[in-house]
Amino acid sequence: MTDQVKGPAAYFPSIEKKYGRPIAEWQQIIRECGITKHMQIVAHLKSEYDLGHGHANALVAHTLAEGL
Repeated sequence: MTDQVKGPAAYFPSIEKKYGRPIAEWQQIIRECGITKHMQIVAHLKSEYDLGHGHANALVAHTLAEGL
């Protein structure tokens, strides 16, 4: 039986497929953007990289949970 991925990481395969970058690269972008507030980072990813809200939110939530 396979454990199903839950939470923000459940979006990762579709994020990588749709935007063509590995999750580690997105996390590096988030860590290096100079912004620390969740929704401000989401807005940055949406405006600068054309990510959808759900994908940006999942990346930011997961990255912030790991620590900037």
